[in-house]
Amino acid sequence: MPHSYPPEVRRQVVELVRAGTRVKQLAKTFGMTEATIYNWLKQDMIDRGGIAGLTTDQAIEPAAAKRRIRQLETELAVARKVNEIFLDQDLAPKASTR
Repeated sequence: MPHSYPPEVRRQVVELVRAGTRVKQLAKTFGMTEATIYNWLKQDMIDRGGIAGLTTDQAIEPAAAKRRIRQLETELAVARKVNEIFLDQDLAPKASTR
């Protein structure tokens, strides 16, 4: 599973690269791959409007929506299973109190 770095580390590494520090040295110092740093640099260029692409803010919204959809699908599956159990046991729904 890929390692997740805090946003502060990402910002620091990107700033160091822009200041002239070599990517290879940063990768060794921070214990990450050069590809990770290059990906962060590319995303930084997108966020600054230097190149076309999906900004970080735009990418967060669909990810949150996908998580919510998975949660709702799980809840629906549980509700269906409970309903199935009640039907298998011939349990009637709660009667009206009127």
